[in-house]
Amino acid sequence: MTGSLHNPGASKPPGGLESQPSRSTCAHNLAPRAARELYRQYFDTIIVGERDHELRDEVFRLRYQVYCVENPFEDPADNPDGLERDAFDGRGVHCLLLHKRSRAWAGAVRLILPDSEDPARSFALQEVCSDPLISDPERFPVLQMAEVSRFCISKEFRKRQGDWLYPQSNEPEDHQDERRVIPNMNLGLIEGLIQMSLDHNILYWCAVMEPPLLRLLTRLGIHFENIGPLVAYHGRRQPCIIKLDTMLRQVREERPDVWEILTDGGRHWDRLECQQAADSDR
Repeated sequence: MTGSLHNPGASKPPGGLESQPSRSTCAHNLAPRAARELYRQYFDTIIVGERDHELRDEVFRLRYQVYCVENPFEDPADNPDGLERDAFDGRGVHCLLLHKRSRAWAGAVRLILPDSEDPARSFALQEVCSDPLISDPERFPVLQMAEVSRFCISKEFRKRQGDWLYPQSNEPEDHQDERRVIPNMNLGLIEGLIQMSLDHNILYWCAVMEPPLLRLLTRLGIHFENIGPLVAYHGRRQPCIIKLDTMLRQVREERPDVWEILTDGGRHWDRLECQQAADSDR
């Protein structure tokens, strides 16, 4: 499961949005700004610092829960300390999703940075995909790219929501709001990917993704470009790529509600534009 993106533990796409033709979001038809404010009442996106060993261990512990306990993707015997890690973590940056009320870690995601010394072996995608596109530096600019992987929400966290979050049928209003936000918690992880990309001057994402997840992401306005045919990689998966600024423009056009959350009210978008302007002046 090195680079494959399939979001174990969740039956919905990142954002958890249902297959609806309308633009309803986690706040159910709230204006975009109100949707972001509602989301922020319940979840925080936490970027894990390189030297923050305690938080990194929290990432690895959550990944062990998801990939070794809840899903049979990795062998627990290979991770006897209860922390799931692999060779790509040496170039990985990480994000955690914090549920504010319980102070529990709800999810995590990793961005694998390129290998400047051996760009052709930077990502798992390069190991499983032989399409000529990945050899074209114009269309697959490895040193400006990172691979999205280990995107996960724990089933155990979701179960706890049913156990203690809504114990009564006559819910207080704030619990009703939280019920609407919980299925869409994954949006905070995507926002974390954007923040980490900006921190490391990453302009492109690649991934090896399940086709159903790709289709569901399109409902958020996120349209990955396929790279060649499906590959056999922990099941049938689709290598794919997306440019960050193109993605955010499309999301803003199609899903302004989602854009507000992913860009933190436009703050990340402004930062991206500033970085691009600085690059063009060099």
